[in-house]
Amino acid sequence: MISGHNTSVTLEEGFWEALKEIADDRGTTPTQLIAAIDRDRSLNNLSSAIRVFVLENIRKE
Repeated sequence: MISGHNTSVTLEEGFWEALKEIADDRGTTPTQLIAAIDRDRSLNNLSSAIRVFVLENIRKE
């Protein structure tokens, strides 16, 4: 459940792992991070928005 609605997201294992690491670094949970991505996304597809978010964060490192 993300932002009050049932959500299904399909990601490759590497993206899930990176998302969990980013959440840990920010002191939040993956669910809370996904809710923020969902709220701020410009892409229609949540899975794609998560992948872009992870990629952008990796590039910043």
